[in-house]
Amino acid sequence: MSTDPKRRTAFITGLRELADFVEANPEIPIPRASIPVHYFPERVTDSEMCAEVDRIAELLGTEIDPVHLPHDHYMTARHFGPISYEAVAILAGARARHEALTSYRDCVTPDTDTVHAA
Repeated sequence: MSTDPKRRTAFITGLRELADFVEANPEIPIPRASIPVHYFPERVTDSEMCAEVDRIAELLGTEIDPVHLPHDHYMTARHFGPISYEAVAILAGARARHEALTSYRDCVTPDTDTVHAA
C-alpha cells in the first residue's frame, strides 16, 4: 500500500496540473479512449493481494469485477467520466502464463530485409 504523503500530494498536484493545462489549452487533443489510473498491490501471496484489492473496493464503494477473474486479474474500478481508478492484483497464474509466453523473447529475430507485397 502506497500512502506516502509526499507521493500522494505529488500525484494529486500532477492530476490537477494536467486538468488545468488541458482546460487552458483547448487545441491540445485529448485521448479518444478512457484513461485508467492503475494501482497494483505489492507482489505478495495471491490472497494478500486480493485482500488489498478488497480493502480498496470497500473504500471506493465498488465490487470485484468478475469479467477479469478467468484471466487471474483480481480488480475493482471506480469511474469518473472517462477516467477510472483501478486496483488490480495480477495473480500467480497470470504471471506464470505471461512468463511462459515471453520466455523465448530474444530467441527469435524477424527478417526485416524482406519486402512483403501488400
